[in-house]
Parts: sequence; structure tokens; C-alpha cells
Amino acid sequence: MTIALTPTLARRLAITRQRLAGSRSEPTPAGIMDILRDLRCVQIDPIRAVEYTQRLVLWSRLGYYDPAHLDTLLWEERQLFEYWAHAASIVLTKDYPIHNAHMQIRRRVDSNWKRQMQAWIEANESFRQHILDRLRHEGPLASREIDDLSTRSWPSTGWTNDRNVGRMLDMLWTHGEIMVATRQGVQKKWALTEHHLPEWIQREALSESEMVRQAAQISLRALGVGTAKQINNHFIRGYYPNLNAILAELVAEGRIVPVAIREGEVTWPGEWYIHADDVPLLEQLIAGHAWQPRTTLLSPFDNLICDRERTELMWDFYFRIEIYVPKAKRQYGYYVLSILHGDRLIGRIDPKMDRKTGRLHINAIYAEADAPQDTPTSQAIAAAIADLARFLGAKKIVFGEIIPPAWQPIVDQTTRM
Repeated sequence: MTIALTPTLARRLAITRQRLAGSRSEPTPAGIMDILRDLRCVQIDPIRAVEYTQRLVLWSRLGYYDPAHLDTLLWEERQLFEYWAHAASIVLTKDYPIHNAHMQIRRRVDSNWKRQMQAWIEANESFRQHILDRLRHEGPLASREIDDLSTRSWPSTGWTNDRNVGRMLDMLWTHGEIMVATRQGVQKKWALTEHHLPEWIQREALSESEMVRQAAQISLRALGVGTAKQINNHFIRGYYPNLNAILAELVAEGRIVPVAIREGEVTWPGEWYIHADDVPLLEQLIAGHAWQPRTTLLSPFDNLICDRERTELMWDFYFRIEIYVPKAKRQYGYYVLSILHGDRLIGRIDPKMDRKTGRLHINAIYAEADAPQDTPTSQAIAAAIADLARFLGAKKIVFGEIIPPAWQPIVDQTTRM
């Protein structure tokens, strides 16, 4: 039987499963793991106009916390590691069998770029072996500590041209032969996977079908509700062979449940699913018992909005990153944070953290056309901005002139918090 949902219920289920509503976890290492067990991946990005996205994604869900806790989980306890999910990400170590199978599939994918890469690796086999030997005998090394002994340079029209050490390390990482052992800022130190991976982890890759079965359910649970296309775009993005057939098996087994999203006479396109384990949560949301909305700000790479097409469909919110857009042509700003208010995306802010002066600059605030224009909304946004400033260690918040008239009280409300 297909369950019928309203768009509001679908949004609330998605937001709750993304840990952006409901009770917050404690801002401790255990609380971070609690979040990661639901998200299963958090994108990594080196841009720090505000803060690294991996830190912002957790802040949106935890509030103020100590980022050193994340480092402890990554580099000391090794409950997390870095690999490619829907982008370069922090993932759960217990999911290594899934990612190991993902690595094997990535190796087998046939494309012009893959053939070029394989030919380059084969031409530089002695260079590849040199890196592996050094890591085996010396332990973790940064790229700057490794000599370029390549016999053929990596050809590219982009920034990777002739960056042979970095290119080889990236390929060894993609293939699962090495792992990031620690970081100092954005500088990585690399280690052999066999040395860095905890002993308690299963090293054998899952079969392709079992990988897809597990990954599809993880993706769907993180999404709350989704189509096959959306499941494919999340978690191990694009690496779900025979996904439709496996989804059909999961439906037959009762592991996932078909749903239809309807508003009046309009039914959203596509076949939608929720996980059977989330049916009780859905029932609580329908009864009005589980919905505990929050107001927060989202990184441009946040898991809730990283699938831009899904974001437009579910929230009627058009979002694109303008980092690479010339300044004069940007609509909203360089590193824009979306405003999540309850079950709606109601606007965005253009912030910049100046760490030399300790000032958080809010260059502009923009409201969506249908955003609420009342005092409680401006107070909620002000509280989110003040909480962000505290997390960043800002001594002062400086506002620009672009603020919606109804939200002007944000300036005074923020200074009083």
C-alpha cells in the first residue's frame, strides 16, 4: 500500500531525519557520532570564508561545540575517516565495507578520463611504488615531504597540471590504498590504509548488490523521503548499480515503503519511498507529536540542500554556489548561508568572518518572497546569527545595509544577545 503524504509532512520528515529539528544531541564526541550515524557523511571543503563546511554542518545541528572533538574522532579514536561519498567527505569507519566496495566499483568504471588516469599510473609505476614504500617504512607523510619521481607529468588544463605528487596521492586514496591519517589545517598527512584502519574493521569488500542494498537504505534514511534519483545522488553519489531492481526487492521485503506526495489535486512526480524504520516517526509527525522546529543557518554544502534539484522541488528554493562567479555578477554573495526556519527555507545571509579583527560581517540578508515578516521570525534569525558568532569566536557582529525592512530589528536583537 502506498502512503500519502502532504508536502509539509515530507519536508518535516526530511528535516527531522537530517537532525535539523527535534531535540539536539549533546555537543560532545558522543553527540557528534550521534549526528554522523544519521547523516553518514559530511562534505569536506577547504574554503574558510566563514568556517570549514564540515564544522558548519555539525554546528547547524549541535549549536556551539568544540571542533577539537571532531579531530579526536577522526585521528585518535578513528571512528571516522575521509573518503569520497557524494563529495570528499567524513564518513563512518564502521561503513568501511561499503566504501571498500565503492572503491572497487570506481576502479572498474570505464571512461576516457579513467583510461587516461590508468595509463598515467602505469607509466609511473615506480613512482607509485616509491610513495607506498616510503609510507610503509616512514609512517604518515605530507605531500610536500614526498619527492616527485614521476617519469611522465600529469597533463591538465587546470590547477592539477604537473602536480604529480598530489595527483598520485589522490589516485591512491581513491583506490583505497592510502588514507588521510591526520590534518594540520588543510594540510593532510597520508598513511597506508593497512596501517591506519582500525583492527576491528572488516576489510573484505561487500558484493556489489549487498553494497547497493546497504547504501540505498542509508541514503534513504538520511533523506527521510526520496526518489530513486535522489537516493542515487546521495551518500555514494552515482555508484548504485541496478538501483531500481534493488529498490523493488526492498519494497517486496518490506524494508522500504512507497509513498505519494500530494497537495490538493497535484501529485509530485516520480516514485517516492521512505524507510520502514521511519514509519513510526512519520506517524508521530502526522499526530503532531514529533515536530520540534528550529531556526538555523546552513552551509552551502549542507546535506539538506546539496542536491539542488531536490531542494527546488521540496522547498521551492533555488540555491547555487557563487564562489566562482565574478563578484560583479553575484546575486547573493561569495559564501551564502541559507536560513532554515522550521520546515521552510526563508532566505539567506552573506557572511564573512574576519579572524584578524574578530568581526563577523553580515554583508547582506535576503528574504524569500513568501518569508514571514514578523518579529518572532527576525528574533529567531538574530539568535541563529548570534549563535554562529559565538561558535566562530567573533567579538563583534557588523551588519551591512541590505536587510529586508521587516527584518531590520535583527541588528538590535543580535546586539542584545
